Amino acid sequence: MPPPATLADRLRDALGDAAVITDEAARRTYECDGLTHYRVTPAVVVLPVDAEGVATTVRLCQEYDVPFVARGSGTGLSGGALPLADGVLIVTSRMRRILEVDLPNERAVVEPGVANLAISNAVAGKGYFYAPDPSSQVVCSIGGNVAENSGGAHCVKYGFTVHHVTGVELCTPDGELVWLGGRMAAEAPGYDLMGVVVGSEGTLGIATKVAVRLLRSPEAVTTLLAAFRTVADAGAATSAIIAAGLTPAAAEIMDALAIRAAEQAVDCRYPAGAGAVLIVECDGPAVEVEAEVAEVGRRCAAAGAFEVRIAADPAERAEIWRGRRSAFAAVGRISPNYIVQDGVVPRTALAEVLSEISARADAAGIRVANVFHAGDGNLHPLVLYDAEVPGAYAAAEEVSGAILDLCVAHGGSITGEHGVGVDKAAKLPRMFSAADLDTMQLVRCAFDPTGRANPGKVFPTPRLCGEVPRPRSAAEIPAAERAAIEAW
Repeated sequence: MPPPATLADRLRDALGDAAVITDEAARRTYECDGLTHYRVTPAVVVLPVDAEGVATTVRLCQEYDVPFVARGSGTGLSGGALPLADGVLIVTSRMRRILEVDLPNERAVVEPGVANLAISNAVAGKGYFYAPDPSSQVVCSIGGNVAENSGGAHCVKYGFTVHHVTGVELCTPDGELVWLGGRMAAEAPGYDLMGVVVGSEGTLGIATKVAVRLLRSPEAVTTLLAAFRTVADAGAATSAIIAAGLTPAAAEIMDALAIRAAEQAVDCRYPAGAGAVLIVECDGPAVEVEAEVAEVGRRCAAAGAFEVRIAADPAERAEIWRGRRSAFAAVGRISPNYIVQDGVVPRTALAEVLSEISARADAAGIRVANVFHAGDGNLHPLVLYDAEVPGAYAAAEEVSGAILDLCVAHGGSITGEHGVGVDKAAKLPRMFSAADLDTMQLVRCAFDPTGRANPGKVFPTPRLCGEVPRPRSAAEIPAAERAAIEAW
């Protein structure tokens, strides 16, 4: 009798040799996502070209009882696409077709490997755009945006991915292709399974087609940059703008360290001597935008802005945004290594939390560059360190974790748009009780009872499906966990 076919052999037979990677050097290309200090080389990498290829791969994984992880462009920052050494990595980057554009219904259907910005580019000539805009929108893919519920600079007005996805074709963990939500309709009857899947980080299945909402391009767009001596003043200006009833499309802050990094990397020429810059963008009817920009300028001046610039044309708008959009990568100019953190606080707590972050960093001898979505309190502190210095990474990791603790202590969250992945799983009990986590696990088990879809992510202590959680008495709950629950 011939030896039984290996999983890789079966995958090649089904999908072709070009779609299956087993060479060790080639597999190492996929050993991490944007969070590079977690690295695992997958056993097999598969690059399907369509939904049927994804489903075939997942069914074979089920047959061989092998776990799988989905990956898009690999720009994630929480280790959500970290492979498994004994698993299959399903990479959707070859699935790049825009399948349908229906402008009368303001919808498009795309494959998961389509880059975020490609949707807007495809419909811009017809006067439409796709609103969610992560800083990595040139390369990040829609499938990953769905998995992480990505946001972006304009989320203060337009919201997150979940607000702009109306339906998803999902490959379930047993390899079935099912449609969730509405395709062209705004709503679908029944439970909101779309709300469950968006942001589930690949633990409930793999998006193979995505129906997205298209919006009319605004009549006018104006970008304003205000320079302040301190980050606290820039934060106060943001609070004043929102408190005045204004809803800008974007409100972004960069501190002095982030500005210095951006100016070394790109041509952005921010005002000299700025301790922070606030970038505010307003869009909508021209008359409304003109009035809103004037009011934003007045609020910034009242908060202590020493210079206010208003972009006169698209070229000046692009120059203002260039520094902000390059900030994460630009920090590499001033530090050999850094941790990109992601947390949320109420806008009213911005100044206090930023001050506490600075104090924690100073005490640890660590530099922190702050770049964040000020409009909705979504912080992205960049914790800088040099991996060649003994103990530097441990110190940076401690400051990074303390930042998340500060966010929770001020009524916020451990993540706003980067997901939990492997990086923040241990922090989840700071926000949720054991009973909460058990309930979430029941949802996961309903979709994936065998636990093969992206195992080891999101939850700090994976539970086997079928285990019945036993309620704990107060005496059984560790003191640290009780304190965290009571604080929350």
